[in-house]
Amino acid sequence: MKQKKLVNLRNLLLGSAAVLAVGALTANDANATNGYFAHGYSIKNKALAGAGVALPLDSLAASMNPAGMTEVGHRLDLGVSLFSPRRSYDVKGNPSGFQGTFPLMPGDEDSDSEYFVIPSIGYNYMLTDHSSIGISVYGNGGMNTDYDTATFNYVDPSLPQGTTGVDLMQLFIAPTYAHKFKGKHSFGLTPIIAVQFFEARGTEAFGMFSESPNKLGKNGHDSSYGFGARVGYLGQLTDKLSIGASYQTEIDMDEFDDYKGLFAEQGDFDIPQNFTLGLAFKPIPAVRIAFDWQRIYYSDIDSIANPLLPNLMTDGLGSNNGAGFGWDDMDVFKIGLEWERTEQWTYRFGYSYSDDQPIPDSEVMFNILAPATIEQHASFGFTRTFDSQNELNFAFMYAFNNKVKGPNPMEAPDQQTIELEMDQWEVSLGYSWVF
Repeated sequence: MKQKKLVNLRNLLLGSAAVLAVGALTANDANATNGYFAHGYSIKNKALAGAGVALPLDSLAASMNPAGMTEVGHRLDLGVSLFSPRRSYDVKGNPSGFQGTFPLMPGDEDSDSEYFVIPSIGYNYMLTDHSSIGISVYGNGGMNTDYDTATFNYVDPSLPQGTTGVDLMQLFIAPTYAHKFKGKHSFGLTPIIAVQFFEARGTEAFGMFSESPNKLGKNGHDSSYGFGARVGYLGQLTDKLSIGASYQTEIDMDEFDDYKGLFAEQGDFDIPQNFTLGLAFKPIPAVRIAFDWQRIYYSDIDSIANPLLPNLMTDGLGSNNGAGFGWDDMDVFKIGLEWERTEQWTYRFGYSYSDDQPIPDSEVMFNILAPATIEQHASFGFTRTFDSQNELNFAFMYAFNNKVKGPNPMEAPDQQTIELEMDQWEVSLGYSWVF
């Protein structure tokens, strides 16, 4: 018995080391589909359009609901996604030429950065039949753009005339403990270690409005670190119906010192709180249906939620009440269906819908840097289970094209309009070892 425990402990340590090693590679531009949150993190949940707070399927369950880790067993899950966001903006109307305006060059521009490789990894170990410890590593991102023009610097030809864009990367390392009570009610706790990297280019024209104009753009990648937590509950109400709920606290991050002239509160860029509620229903033994509602509180983060105007004129950039991207909160509704056709083949389908993407019509100008306009996703995927019980997992997601159109608020009235546009697709492949 003692030797078995030592072997299990060795496996746990080896699994955790593998998670952390591969996790170091996940600091990449992740899929920005619900604002800058990913629609899902594990390959299986991606195939369900992100649904599954009440339907844990693998050791990345803690990325949605830490309580679900009691249900997935002892396993290691590796995945990789090829993600392609296609973003553009279109400026119509010639500059007025009036003094004090902030014109943009008319024309249609596409972002050059279109393909990203995104790893994911999770490991879970069952301490007993009712408790588990594990670790999940995953990412967010999506404020990545790369335009081959001086989008904002057009206002002053003496400013640098290179590319314009931003690059945001977020890495989350999430160790988890979960316990099931009375065989039906699980609770989980996940401390979250977060790392961010950020770079901005082509924002020098806003120097006249910034508290720190030399900390506004072209300073390379800066890093930021912070901590938060997620708590979760999973309850088996009947043999056919389960309920799940999770809440992630706001993650308090260090400031981006090299961009304290861009973000409000001297470079602060915290990660917003969010919660998810969901149900999973099994109408027949081979079919499970998951429905989730997620709410993301972008309005709590000043650097994301503050409007461009009047804050740009009254407080500038980088101040305690500095201008931001003007994002609203998001409600996202997700539905997924899993069909276990045979012991070897399981198929999944999903659809998600947001009542409104986070960018108001009045905020399109600054959001040229981050055109997160997506509202709908469709997905499908499968799992091939082998005799060893190991699994090959696949998912495909398409995010439907969506546009947001509004005025250039810093030009003469009705002089220029700006239209933001985005669509996306993603292909994911993973392999799972079940011990």
